[in-house]
Amino acid sequence: MKQIVVYGDSVSFGMIPGSRDRYPFDKRWPGVLENSLNAEGASVRVIENCLAGRKTSWDDPFRPGRNGAQGLSEVIELNSPTALVLISLGTNDFQATHDIKSWGSAQGVAKLVDIVRQAPIEPGMPRPEILILAPADIVEPKGENIVKFEGAPARCKGLVEALKAVAEIKCVHFFDTNSVTGASEVDGIHHDDVQHVKIGKALAPVIRRIIGS
Repeated sequence: MKQIVVYGDSVSFGMIPGSRDRYPFDKRWPGVLENSLNAEGASVRVIENCLAGRKTSWDDPFRPGRNGAQGLSEVIELNSPTALVLISLGTNDFQATHDIKSWGSAQGVAKLVDIVRQAPIEPGMPRPEILILAPADIVEPKGENIVKFEGAPARCKGLVEALKAVAEIKCVHFFDTNSVTGASEVDGIHHDDVQHVKIGKALAPVIRRIIGS
């Protein structure tokens, strides 16, 4: 069995738009991905490490533990051997607490790639492949996200291109979730259950090519 680690935020956590509830495993995209791969004859386990509010490399002034660069090395170490790490972060970099733009967020992801590669795994264990996921564009935050993500649509412009450039420079894999679906119309940040299914199923063939059958 091959292990896949999803390192993400509330979007990958499966936060139900407009609520504080969570979709069950088989409804959120990491679960859809695992079930799709195994239904096709693969033997994989998708490990979710997805924390609401997690940023790429910055502290949250109100909630501890949201700096994605802190603790990632240990996540890789404790889940080794791992075939693939999916880095699914960036959305929370554009919260109103920081004046981060797309280049800065992409550099935060680049830092995470380096941390994965330098993690102190046991001698002889393989280094995991890395896949950067570009999150859905923030177009129009709604509900409580209007204030929380004030100015985010403008600041996140160009993130997909910036993340793709990082993936090319770092020689890692890249997938743009915007090619499958956007953010939920309910809150402008998360995904509804249909969108989760689309992402999970679209990722399945991509990941089969990366990790093999």
